[in-house]
Amino acid sequence: MPSFMHSDQIRDLFSQSMSAMYRQEVPQYGTLLDLVADINRATLEQNPEMRRELQAAGELERIDLERHGAIRLGTAEELSTMRRVFRVMGMHPVGYYDLSVAGVPVHSTAFRPIDDEALRTNPFRVFTSLLRLELIADPALRAQAAEILARRRIFTPRALELLQQCEAAGGLDAQQAAEFVREVTQTFRWHGEATVDHATHQQLSAAHRLVADVVSFKGPHINHLTPRTLDIDAAQAEMPRRGVAAKDVVEGPPRRRHPILLRQTSFKALEEAIVFAGDGMPGAHTARFGEIEQRGAALTSAGRALYDRLLARVRSMENAGSTAGDYGSRLAAAFAEFPDDLDAMREQQLAFFRYAVRDQAAFDQAAGSGATFDLEAFLRQGIVEARPIVYEDFLPVSAAGIFQSNLGGTEQKSYAANAAQELFEAALQAPVADEIALYAQSQQASIEALRQAYGALQPA
Repeated sequence: MPSFMHSDQIRDLFSQSMSAMYRQEVPQYGTLLDLVADINRATLEQNPEMRRELQAAGELERIDLERHGAIRLGTAEELSTMRRVFRVMGMHPVGYYDLSVAGVPVHSTAFRPIDDEALRTNPFRVFTSLLRLELIADPALRAQAAEILARRRIFTPRALELLQQCEAAGGLDAQQAAEFVREVTQTFRWHGEATVDHATHQQLSAAHRLVADVVSFKGPHINHLTPRTLDIDAAQAEMPRRGVAAKDVVEGPPRRRHPILLRQTSFKALEEAIVFAGDGMPGAHTARFGEIEQRGAALTSAGRALYDRLLARVRSMENAGSTAGDYGSRLAAAFAEFPDDLDAMREQQLAFFRYAVRDQAAFDQAAGSGATFDLEAFLRQGIVEARPIVYEDFLPVSAAGIFQSNLGGTEQKSYAANAAQELFEAALQAPVADEIALYAQSQQASIEALRQAYGALQPA
């Protein structure tokens, strides 16, 4: 039998390869990594209880591994092939995001690990968007963009050979996996040579800067990688002190004692020199930036509905865009309605939790006495604890805010909501997983594991 490298190991190699490449291409990314490492270290030193909780949940070791990347693809073929590539790394499409509602002509999914053990090993994820050519108003420009995209090939021939070999054989050995990672990494490199002339680039940019970013280049250069911080407000304050131009506000929910979902900030996109095709005319392109995230608890459907309602309340206020000077205070005031207490969040079923034994001796004693398994009683007695499940996905409004702020700040196209999940899944050639269902499964699995352990300890 051949000895294949596990998909988790291949994903780990890939995340390291991407980080090394991006650090070389965008030196400020290295500054972000150093900044986040310093803040995480200080936060854990100042908060022993946070350290204990992260350690108990198996989260502490993965903090330094935490990354997400983002790419933008142009065709259905690129998307379906990318799905196959990521599957080799144990990454699967989770969630559907319609960013047209925020004026960005793409819809997206997140490729990520989906089971708890894979997430603990390496939670690397890539937010992957597909350009929606049908949202380009000018039919001639739309046809031209489609023609340009149809000609490009974003994967190396060797990457495709190894992909087919993996699918036929059922895996890759260590040498093949290392080569596969090297070849696939080439897809995400920056190319300073545009595939279009200056005039075409200008037309595409006029339609939307993101359209120009997707259509004008040889491939889907990674536009950011994102380390995870334990205190994003400290990171936001530290960025200017280290010579990094931070965006105006942190996207997502306000600062809380118990973080929820996802908060993001970034440094503003770099203006990079490019050379246009044809006459070799020099120019500039703005797309790539550096982002930092802080992850909190995954919310249930009820929790998400409350979050969306409170965020919509703030955004609907007069002069309440995220660049408004008092946006943070308005956000905090609105979110006072969202309980910032773990017991309340659990009892109101607003967030997902993973259950684990806290007092093993008492757990064993209860089981040995023949008492019926009673989760709520064990929680009250401190025998079992409930730990929030970390949110592994993305916020469409937050993602769009990051996109917009890094496309020049004034880019605010208006599209009606154009959710088209069936069309996206047809391009993907697979369904996307429901993230809420995945969190519910993790929560239930932890309860069943406790129940089984308890039953095994009970007298026959």
